[in-house]
Amino acid sequence: MTKRKNLVFIGLQIVSWVIFVGLCIEAGAMIVNFVFSLFKPEFVQNLYQKLDLSQMYNTNIWVYFGLYGFILTILILKAYLFYVVVMLLHKIDLLKPFSSHVADQIKKISYITLGIAIFSLIAREVSRSMVHYGLEPDKLNQFWEDGSAFLLMAAVIYVIATIFSRGVEIQNENDLTV
Repeated sequence: MTKRKNLVFIGLQIVSWVIFVGLCIEAGAMIVNFVFSLFKPEFVQNLYQKLDLSQMYNTNIWVYFGLYGFILTILILKAYLFYVVVMLLHKIDLLKPFSSHVADQIKKISYITLGIAIFSLIAREVSRSMVHYGLEPDKLNQFWEDGSAFLLMAAVIYVIATIFSRGVEIQNENDLTV
């Protein structure tokens, strides 16, 4: 492998780690805010990212829990997605990339991405239905506005995982015939 390709790969590892740490911090902050809002509901309007959900909390606490649950689920899945990516980049052998471990990890990435897409699309529709009850969930759209992109990404990654699985089969057949 050339030195330039190795530097690009190291750069990808660093970027993946930075994204993973950032997503963990964001998910952790939202979890802390949620727990804090359970014990001090008067501070709901002062949550992380200036996310004022006090109207929703005062109107219907179960809607608040439900939408916040969607937020936490999506953020935790995004952090887990990049954890899997970081572990994949850490364990991949670029001299022999077609291994069953790599194919399984890529397939896992596609499933996690599909989960993010499904939760995002459901959350978006649930938040849209809250408008009928006089709630303004516009501030929450930042958490699930990219659900369609994750759905497309899940499909593309699944195709790549299928190609990798076939590559592993071909590589194993070639190893047996030599």
